[in-house]
Amino acid sequence: MAVRRGVAAAAALATFSGLLTACSSGGSGTTLYWYVNPDAGGQAKVAENCSTDDYTIEVQVLPQDASQQRIQLARRLAAEDPEIDIMSIDPPFTAEFANAGFLAPLPDELQQKLQQQSFQGAVDAATWEDELVVAPFWSNTQVLWYRTSFADKAGIDMSQPVTWEQVIQAAADNDGKVAVQANKYEGYSVWINALISGAGGEIATDTEQGIDATLQVDSPAGDDAAKVIADLSGSRAAPADLSVSTEGTAGATFGGPQGAFMVNWTYIWTNYDATQPEVKKDLGFARYPQTVEGEESRPPYGGIGVGVSAYSTHVDEAMQAIECITEPENQGVNAELTGNMPASAEGYDYPALKEVYPQELLDLFQESLDAAAPRTVTPYWSDISGAILNTWHPSNSVDQDTPADSQSFIDDVLHGRRLL
Repeated sequence: MAVRRGVAAAAALATFSGLLTACSSGGSGTTLYWYVNPDAGGQAKVAENCSTDDYTIEVQVLPQDASQQRIQLARRLAAEDPEIDIMSIDPPFTAEFANAGFLAPLPDELQQKLQQQSFQGAVDAATWEDELVVAPFWSNTQVLWYRTSFADKAGIDMSQPVTWEQVIQAAADNDGKVAVQANKYEGYSVWINALISGAGGEIATDTEQGIDATLQVDSPAGDDAAKVIADLSGSRAAPADLSVSTEGTAGATFGGPQGAFMVNWTYIWTNYDATQPEVKKDLGFARYPQTVEGEESRPPYGGIGVGVSAYSTHVDEAMQAIECITEPENQGVNAELTGNMPASAEGYDYPALKEVYPQELLDLFQESLDAAAPRTVTPYWSDISGAILNTWHPSNSVDQDTPADSQSFIDDVLHGRRLL
């Protein structure tokens, strides 16, 4: 999922010019239009880096909401709009766009290069029918952020793996809040997916079967996920705005007087630098909580893959451009400006990142990416996610019957028996 700016110093922008010998800036001639998710200028800077004498890359900003990004792109691609050359695509929509024939095939040589340089989770999220269909650009994950003063007061050892049950109980017993994303939007589906995956399950398998994929929400893993959500919703640790909570509201809760724990994306490390330095000084981080004690957590996976429109009149130039865009050094440029971390281990070697983030946190990000659980790769994710949100929201309605009810509703939606 796209997130807002995590870090940037405006004065540093000038230092990036000429960083990449393979990509010269200040091009002329052809204009390639790159449709991007909103950020703090990272993609615009990379576009500048990757413009050449043969083409200039110009960014066009999509809506803030990921679902609205999908709708705008899908409508224009369905109309075979030639004005879209390059697209930043949220992982859950990659299979849908590829299956619809919207994406130009990546050259074999570029696929091999990207598979070798990218984290496995990034490759998995960018793959459909055994082909890499978009180029992994940045990979995001969530960790458990905590207030060190609160953890000390609660007596919880954050150097060891912790469970959702422990986190909720520690907050409830000590007048703290656990901040999550539980509004009726994609961020809540991300949390549900991570909980089910952390219990050893999946939302769906055999997705190559399309609407006849095997649904597994109604399962022991689904039951474990529902219990975590029900426990938090019924607890004193639940924020008052839980049913409408997003990344931003979670950050505000965490920065407030009852801030205790929060699951959120990598940008949080720099989120409080300018506005609440006292929170930054009190900021701790740990691996995403376990759904089931003793089973390794499966943190959420988000990010952006860069694809080329099948209807572009400049496919060859666009392929050259995305090869430059996804160079590890450009991933580092984007990460410094936005807080959206690289899709490759080599991108983490970008020197400026080591000046902003402690090595322990960079290591945790990469460890979490290795263990991350992408949302189900299927052309029907939008339908599945919408059905999940209809049956799991609001969070205080979740109970032991929710997984079975949800699976039945998902199946009905996929087969056209019910509407979202």
